[in-house]
Amino acid sequence: MPKQARVRIWKANALPPDWFKRQAPDKQTAEQVENNVKAIISHVVKNGDAALLALTEQFDEARLEAKNLQVKPNEIKNAYNDMSQKQIDALRFMKNKVSSFEKLVLKQVGFKTSSEGITIQNVLCPIESVGCYVPGGQAAYPSTLVMTAVPAKVAGVARVVVCSPPNAEGKVNPLVLVAADICGVDEFYKVGGAQAIAALAYGTETIRPVKKIVGPGSKYVTAAKILVSKDVAIDMPAGPSEVLVLADETANARLIALDMISQAEHGGDSVAGLITISEKLAEEVQGWLAKTAAVAERREIVKEALEKYGFVITCKDMAEAVVLANVFAPEHVEIMTRNPDKTAEKITSAGLILVDLYSPVALSDYASGTNHVLPTGGFGHAFSGLSVLDFTRRVSIVESSKEGLQAVQERVKVMTEAENLPNHYKAVEARFEK
Repeated sequence: MPKQARVRIWKANALPPDWFKRQAPDKQTAEQVENNVKAIISHVVKNGDAALLALTEQFDEARLEAKNLQVKPNEIKNAYNDMSQKQIDALRFMKNKVSSFEKLVLKQVGFKTSSEGITIQNVLCPIESVGCYVPGGQAAYPSTLVMTAVPAKVAGVARVVVCSPPNAEGKVNPLVLVAADICGVDEFYKVGGAQAIAALAYGTETIRPVKKIVGPGSKYVTAAKILVSKDVAIDMPAGPSEVLVLADETANARLIALDMISQAEHGGDSVAGLITISEKLAEEVQGWLAKTAAVAERREIVKEALEKYGFVITCKDMAEAVVLANVFAPEHVEIMTRNPDKTAEKITSAGLILVDLYSPVALSDYASGTNHVLPTGGFGHAFSGLSVLDFTRRVSIVESSKEGLQAVQERVKVMTEAENLPNHYKAVEARFEK
């Protein structure tokens, strides 16, 4: 019988001081990862396509030629043959849901207002070019392509580029290729890891650089994004996936365990936690985790994630539980309490809030229309999930009548004198000289 997975168990009044940090034993320190990524970036900057080909062979065991780095139209056409109509329809459904939601967001932000002779327009201009990173490796993520490419297209980005690692045969998963076609991606390259981020940031003979890079990835991809951010914009340092369930005695223990396991299967570094005010529920969830994870598909990955990063915390009341949830700032927080809407109002730091029994993470990943590229690792304190707004620049257009400027003339004079910028006021004053 497989060994049962065990998560860390804490009481809120006896938490270790660094409980909210995503830490586990690792052969490579953050410093080592950064140094390795710096070397990869330098290699790509210096040697271009040759570096990409060498690194792709080293890390992905795929031998490619420079002429094959870019996905060809016939590869996308053939990818359709490897998919069922249900899969194609599901991707189109997801694309349409995300597109509809993002169009609503875009519509709300553009406006025009006038007051006392001064008119201001808030205008959004699309970024010229964007690179979307889509992870590969242990699983294919066509949904990530949808979540990154569709908001870019809705925003009006003229050049949307995707990079994703190939398999050992030098091919990209057909699901990802078909998703790219459905979403209108302009260029697709078979490059993964830190080397893909370097290529998008600085360019090679084959890949032209972009103005912004978005999308989640491994610790190497995240480190690369942070390192190149001094030269090119990025969305956020999105790392391993996370779910935190906030629950009271009314919650269903089996469903909580299944939601934690569903998040754990992303990878051995995924985070799955429960914070509850019910000791009974905590024990029941632990029981369900142990027996369900033992027979789950991808059980080795699930077991590794639960043992390294899984946890259950019991609190004296919901107020204490909410405080801990906000300290943790999870990527996803699921709320399963007697009054979930009230609890949701108190969550101030999270990438996405999922309320009540029928709102699992899987819904938001594939069918709600919201974006699943979200801040992780505590970045929910300061970052929002990816949206159409990340692919635009906000520009204000100001127009004043003579009367409008005259009405604020004295206010401008006071401030220019206070800041010792007399020529600022003279530029205003001159407009009223006879």
